[in-house]
Amino acid sequence: MWNKAPVITFIAFFAMLLAEPSFAIDRVIIQYAPNHAVNIFSPNKALGAALDGQDEGEVSRMLSPYNIRRMLEAGFHTVSYRLRTELAVEAWHWNPIGKWSDPRHHQGYWTSSADPHGFIDVCWGYRLPRRGDTFDQANNDGYSRIDDGDIGSFWKSDPYLDRYFTHESNSLHPQTVVIDFGEKKPIDAIRIRWGEPWATEYSVQYWSGDDSVATVEHPIGEWCVFRHGDIHHSHGGDVFIHLTPEPIRARFIRIRMTESSHTAPKRSKDIRDRLGYAIREIYIGEIKKGTFHDLVKHDVNNQKQTVIYVSSTDPWHREKDRDKHTEQPGFDRIFHSGLTGGTPMMLPVPLLYDTPNNSLAELRYLKAKGYRFGPIEMGEEPDGQYVTPEDYAALYVQWSRIIKKEFPSLKLGGPCFQTTEVDDAAWPHDIWRKPWYVRFLSYLRNHHVLKYYQFFSFEWYPFDETRVDSAPQLAFEPSLLYGVITRLRQQGLSNAIPWYITEYGYSAFSGKPEVKIQGALMNADIVGQFLTLGGKRTYLYGYEPNSLIEESPGAWGNNMLIEADEEGKAKYNLATFWGAWLLTHQWTFPDSKNKLFYASSNILNTEGQKVVTAYPLLRNDGEWSVLLINKDPSNEHAIQLELLNQANKHIAKPKGRWVVYSFSREQYHWKEDGSNGRPIESHPPIQSYVNQPETLTLPPYSLVVARGKF
Repeated sequence: MWNKAPVITFIAFFAMLLAEPSFAIDRVIIQYAPNHAVNIFSPNKALGAALDGQDEGEVSRMLSPYNIRRMLEAGFHTVSYRLRTELAVEAWHWNPIGKWSDPRHHQGYWTSSADPHGFIDVCWGYRLPRRGDTFDQANNDGYSRIDDGDIGSFWKSDPYLDRYFTHESNSLHPQTVVIDFGEKKPIDAIRIRWGEPWATEYSVQYWSGDDSVATVEHPIGEWCVFRHGDIHHSHGGDVFIHLTPEPIRARFIRIRMTESSHTAPKRSKDIRDRLGYAIREIYIGEIKKGTFHDLVKHDVNNQKQTVIYVSSTDPWHREKDRDKHTEQPGFDRIFHSGLTGGTPMMLPVPLLYDTPNNSLAELRYLKAKGYRFGPIEMGEEPDGQYVTPEDYAALYVQWSRIIKKEFPSLKLGGPCFQTTEVDDAAWPHDIWRKPWYVRFLSYLRNHHVLKYYQFFSFEWYPFDETRVDSAPQLAFEPSLLYGVITRLRQQGLSNAIPWYITEYGYSAFSGKPEVKIQGALMNADIVGQFLTLGGKRTYLYGYEPNSLIEESPGAWGNNMLIEADEEGKAKYNLATFWGAWLLTHQWTFPDSKNKLFYASSNILNTEGQKVVTAYPLLRNDGEWSVLLINKDPSNEHAIQLELLNQANKHIAKPKGRWVVYSFSREQYHWKEDGSNGRPIESHPPIQSYVNQPETLTLPPYSLVVARGKF
């Protein structure tokens, strides 16, 4: 938990931003307030890297003993485990050994075994046959069962959002199906083939605006019920509804369900089969000359079927549903590899598409093994799945109460936002036009679980477009992150809990800047600024040696530290590797508290943005260590480094011998060659010594760490 000092320094920091001193020459001035560092951190906890799920067979190649030795050279001491299954709408068998709720048929709800005997090398996700979403955030090779053309399949909502588990009215957690036609279509009728359980109370609605994804701007429009769209006391089955006498042109159609029949097939013995809502197939269109014309495209290919979004999905699945294309690294493999550096590994528990028993068993297993773990991220990227904050919070309440009963000292948090550049995505609420995070916190507070929300986490990939000039993006990123932090604080995010970036990189998409020197500059600036703003932990994405990918024409790149050869063996240290090495080996002092202070710079571009940013540390060995980033692609800058004591206004200059590490395009040069691109030069930062340096020279596009005393 934070004390009050960071709050004071946070306010002081913004005051400095608004009233920086003017300089006649290029200067970087450290604003030294002896008793008020803007942050105090240990690199063993604050500087980490993330491990993720991979394509089938890749885990063993990427995490070979040789590759692990190369990865450890970057100097990270802590790891964040990422959960790809949540993004893929899959249930997670974190231990391949376990039991089914219906063991006779090898299906139902899965709970992995907490028995510590054995060794988990890899594990898998299982596709959900009751899936409703057309698209997902992983391999995106699944499809919606609502418009797949098969009445034998069906979508079903998450039973853990039913009043049986939430202990509140189902009207507080309406489950929805949103159909997106891509453009406005004439609609006057709908046919719904219900499964079991069906909705006894529901409404069919259309969106009156053009775009119904909620952002901080709040779109103009509302969900409007068709004239005959309010349905009461429904008996399920095959229902045809003439919604309105005259067709209404709309892009988005929504079915909003508020009460369930709580029925299930005769052979079912699991209460969860009776909870929620199920739809086998849906048809929407227009009646012309007495004939209904369906506008929904039905297919098992998500690129061909009409796009559908659902509010939740039942985690029920079968043994045959294993996703054979992806795998997650097993817990035993990671903990025995040495990658955690002896520090607790940050872990997720499955939440959006899983069960609380499976999550609890995961923690029991790790405890029985004697592994160090925590804090715990509750699910992953609910905003990317368009999950409403009330639904995510309801699951958070259930999971946290169960976990805390057995692990009272374990820190829980989340929600691991996919993005924070705009207010987090969800379909507009029917009553409140409030941001996602405000609604989430309000639910926890009203259910007396806010005490179990102990850290805030998000991912930070500031730019989607990577085929443009990098210099403006590098200059703009600090103000982008500053704006996000400011907005979230205004929404009520507490200063009393830590903030974590559990993944960061240049972009969530491939691009050249990621593998050039710009990637190293961006990553270092993200870390330096987030810690300056009071953040506690950062985890770089792309720890495993990997290959180039192309997600848009000509945009070959990837977030990675090391490029692998065709056999998956670590080969080339990329600029991001050397940038990380500077932060872990030279900028920070290991195994100790580093005091971070604010530094002002007068080196600006034509837009008034800082071209040179600086992050000064007072290390435990008594030396000052200043990370300097020159984001000017063409010009070097000779700067004077000074220390302004805020207490007595005394300005001190460097004294004695300073050691300087410099990394720029003189040490690193990338050769573009499509999928065969590689660095033709990749040398460590240059080390030099300077006595009482009057100026420090920062090459174009460079990272410099200067250490010494004033």
